[in-house]
Amino acid sequence: MTVATNAVPSPSSARRPIAWGTPFTYALALAVAAVSITPVVYVIVGGFRTTPQIIANPAGLPDPWVWDNYQRVLTQSDFWRQAFNSAVIALGTTAGVVVLGVCAAFVLARYTFRGREALYTFFTLGLLFPAGAAILPLYLMLRDLSLINSYYAVILPQVAFQLPLTIVILRPFLSAVPRELEDAAAIDGAGRLGFLWRIMLPLSRPALVTVGVLAFVASWNAFLLPLLVLGDVDLHTLPLGVQNFSSQYTSDTAGILAFTSLAMLPALIFFTLAEKQIVGGLQGAVKG
Repeated sequence: MTVATNAVPSPSSARRPIAWGTPFTYALALAVAAVSITPVVYVIVGGFRTTPQIIANPAGLPDPWVWDNYQRVLTQSDFWRQAFNSAVIALGTTAGVVVLGVCAAFVLARYTFRGREALYTFFTLGLLFPAGAAILPLYLMLRDLSLINSYYAVILPQVAFQLPLTIVILRPFLSAVPRELEDAAAIDGAGRLGFLWRIMLPLSRPALVTVGVLAFVASWNAFLLPLLVLGDVDLHTLPLGVQNFSSQYTSDTAGILAFTSLAMLPALIFFTLAEKQIVGGLQGAVKG
């Protein structure tokens, strides 16, 4: 008599899930990192070379290392004036984005009113609007408001263009706070603003850091808008300073690399120090 038995598949024949810790995954991650980091390293290291060295061997290392390029840039008054202008505009943009973004996201997350989702969708559609398409009408509007050649001509439009992304990131964090916590705060005598200041903002710190860093870096690296609205050389930012320096010293490739590396260094350091907070903030926004 034959007894039918169920065949048990061997472990080797069973379909295995993808292991994201495989050497292939690490190799792919390293390749992506190399593509992103290599240009930055090339610019920084290139500033320690001379122009003849770069012409003779574009991919070589400094031999010998030259510090004159960085010293020459750092001793220029134009560089520090442009760095000051970039800092004022970037910090002003960051403050405006965080304050207005928190206020708008708090209302969209904690208040129930007719048209709330439509309003949120309107902000979301702002992510699809290319800033370059609004340059001409934006310039005409700023000219009519007599804001050309002022910090406000850069700060206000940058705040407006950064608000959609800020609201999209902040709203999930503010919505995730339990209603019971809000009720408990109300029993203790905290109003809406007190609840926002004492409870919501500390709990949403990763998201606040995320939107703040993204706004700061985007403002620091902005080129097209300052180029159009800042005709006064004394108000130029560092990206415009890089253009002016490269136009003035066309044949000084090493000096241009040194100026470029110093111009991007503050934003790069700021972004690197807040990297973990940015990842946490974006993960929270996706989960929300």
